[in-house]
Amino acid sequence: MNRQTLSGADSLHARLTVIDGLIVSDFGPDVFRDMQKGGITAANCTCCIWEDFTATMRNIMQWKAWFRDHSDLILQVRTTADIRRAKAEGKAGIILGWQNVSGMEDQIGYLSLFKDLGVGIIQLAYNTQNLVSTGCYESKDGGLSDFGREVVDEMNRLGILCDLSHVGPVSSRDVILASKQPVAYSHCLPAGLKAHPRNKTDEELRFIIDHGGFVGVTMFTPFLARGIDSTVDDYVEAMEYVINLCGEERVGYGTDFTQGHQQPFFDWITHDKGYARRLTQFGTIRNPEGLDTIGHTGALTAAMLRRGWTEGRIERVMGENWIKLLHDVWGA
Repeated sequence: MNRQTLSGADSLHARLTVIDGLIVSDFGPDVFRDMQKGGITAANCTCCIWEDFTATMRNIMQWKAWFRDHSDLILQVRTTADIRRAKAEGKAGIILGWQNVSGMEDQIGYLSLFKDLGVGIIQLAYNTQNLVSTGCYESKDGGLSDFGREVVDEMNRLGILCDLSHVGPVSSRDVILASKQPVAYSHCLPAGLKAHPRNKTDEELRFIIDHGGFVGVTMFTPFLARGIDSTVDDYVEAMEYVINLCGEERVGYGTDFTQGHQQPFFDWITHDKGYARRLTQFGTIRNPEGLDTIGHTGALTAAMLRRGWTEGRIERVMGENWIKLLHDVWGA
């Protein structure tokens, strides 16, 4: 790419509202500075995977301290107005999100407490079975439980987005039909490009869109067609595949950046409950070439331009579609 094109891509990226649908990095000031460097306006940042109520509360306690101590870098997002404010102030907006319902244990009433603390997105299962639904690595998908239907109803009432990225196909379909609010795959890839338990079939992608939902496309290389040899251009190609199925108004991006984590973290997330049976082997973890850190998120905008995307499509996929979805669910 020549200097003039790079300058144009940088200029466009600086103007965009950039929303990453999922980051699960080793959070702290170094990551926050890199988010700011990458022009991240807001991101869904994981604070629960396998943790119980107490451990999740401790994670949120840490986030509250970071909001206080690093207010020059980050701010907490509760509404879409907060996302606009983050953009205006040049900070990274943090949406507290869960990748499992383990933090609420078996108490639906806890959801209102976490909503008050700022949790805005909750995934209904992380890879395996829980009290609510079935994850994508279970051999049998039992669907949404009756208890789970009450959980979905309460999330709808509170304005918490239902995320189905790691949820099995039967359970996902049940949630899509049960929810009165739009639901999302915040970070997934199409099985049409690579068959994998974490990837969604064309039929699944169309179904969520046909019922008012949303698809965020991830860059996690084990799920991309070329694996660890994938580049940022392969990532954009995967986005385009999803857009061709779903339309550019209901698609965003969610990288699943794991920046800063070491092998113990990957062992923890790839075992049921963090310690039981092994669910999968990722092998070497490597981000797509050209998008190696959060600070290089501008390379994604540049790749979209190389692909011939219009500025309007780039604006929508990089953030404006997320804004609309979150406003619809959160009500503000």
